[in-house]
Amino acid sequence: MLLQQISGRSESERARFIVGRIKDFISTSPANRLPLTKDDSIFNEPLVQFADGDDPIFIDYKTIIDPNHLTPRQALARAYSKTPDDIPARLSVISWILPITDKTRHSNRKETVIPTRLWSYTRWYGEELNNALRRHMVETLTSIGYLTTAPVLQPYFSIDNNMRGSYSNWSERHIAYVAGLGTFSLSGSLITECGIAHRCGSVVTDLVLPPSPRMTNPHSNCLFYHDDSCRACMARCPAKAITEKGHDKVKCETYMRNNIVYLSREYGVDMTSCGLCQTKVPCESCNPVRKLQSRIK
Repeated sequence: MLLQQISGRSESERARFIVGRIKDFISTSPANRLPLTKDDSIFNEPLVQFADGDDPIFIDYKTIIDPNHLTPRQALARAYSKTPDDIPARLSVISWILPITDKTRHSNRKETVIPTRLWSYTRWYGEELNNALRRHMVETLTSIGYLTTAPVLQPYFSIDNNMRGSYSNWSERHIAYVAGLGTFSLSGSLITECGIAHRCGSVVTDLVLPPSPRMTNPHSNCLFYHDDSCRACMARCPAKAITEKGHDKVKCETYMRNNIVYLSREYGVDMTSCGLCQTKVPCESCNPVRKLQSRIK
C-alpha cells in the first residue's frame, strides 16, 4: 500500500506523502500529550521541508561546527556499514520542526530563573515523541525499500565538548537551516515561521525529494541582525550567556547543569532545560522580521 503511494510518483507528490505522514503521526500519537492532564498536546502541527543530501553547506559544517560533523552521505553510509561511494547518487534529508504549544510557552513567560513544569515536560517527553517520529519515518521508508536513517538514534551519534561548549556530530538545528526551515538568532537557536520555541528532527534517505529553498543570510529572521532593534533574549537569559557577540554556550550549559538537581527533584525529569530566551521574546511564535515587513507594507 505504501509502495503504491510513492512508486512512480513525482517528487512533489512524494513530498506531500512525507509531509502527510509526519503530520498524521504527531496529530494522532498518544505520546503527544503532556502527562499532567493527558488532554494538552506537547506540540502543534509540524513544519516539514527537505534538503539536498549533497548540499555543499554540509561540507562547510565541518569548519563551522566541527570536522567530525557528518554529512548526510556519511551518516547514511555508516548506518548501513557502507562507504559513502556505495550510497545512491541522490540523497534527501527530511527535516521537521515541532512547535511548542501556546499553553506551555505562556507558562514559561512568567519565569525568570527556572523553567516551568510544562516546559520541562515538553523537553523530556517531547524528545521521546521526537525520537518516536524519527523511528516511525525510518520504519516507513525502509519498509518500502529505501535506505533511511535517523542519525541522532544511531550508535555513532555523539555529543562532545570544546572551548566553545558542547556540540554534536549531527546538529538538528543546522540541518533544519539547510532545509530552509529558518535562520539563526542572536541566542543561537533557529527562528522559523512558527517562531523559536520548538524541537527539531530529521532523517536521511535515498528517496528523492525536492529540496526546499533556504535563506542565504543565516540570520535574516532575527530582529537584532535585521535592524539592531531587539535584545529581548539577552534580558531573558538568567545566566547572562547572551550578548551582542552571540551565545556563550559554556555559561548557558553551566547554568542549566546547576539546575538539574532541582528539575529532577521537583519535576522528575533528568534532562537540562531552560527556554527562557525562547519565550516572552518577539520571535517566540513567529518570524518577527516577516511580521515587521508585513506591517510596513
